[in-house]
Amino acid sequence: MNIKAIHHIAILTDDYEKSKSFYTDVLGFTIIAETYREERQSYKLDLAINGVYQVELFSFPDYKERASFPEAKGLRHLAFAVDDIESAVAELIEKKVDVQGIRIDELTNKKFCFFYDPNGQPLELYESE
Repeated sequence: MNIKAIHHIAILTDDYEKSKSFYTDVLGFTIIAETYREERQSYKLDLAINGVYQVELFSFPDYKERASFPEAKGLRHLAFAVDDIESAVAELIEKKVDVQGIRIDELTNKKFCFFYDPNGQPLELYESE
């Protein structure tokens, strides 16, 4: 096996329009394709981050709730690299997103902070420079 990269991350939402707006208008992801599947009563939205295909946003009428805390077992969180965390946090706050305080990673000395998408999915900004 020769895994080269992560192909995509799939996120399931119970409010498609709200989540679509969050990932495109708030986070600035670009839409690659949007598909409505009548037989499943489900949307699939393919999104790109900085020109790279990475996120699939799904809606299903029969979704199941899942614990979504950074310390819950399973997928812990999804982290996005930013060059300037202070300006990124300021932008999120300006767009009315509740953001936790900026912290320092004790292993790398890099700045990071958590916030949540409209479904309670834990997201992180991580300063890469």
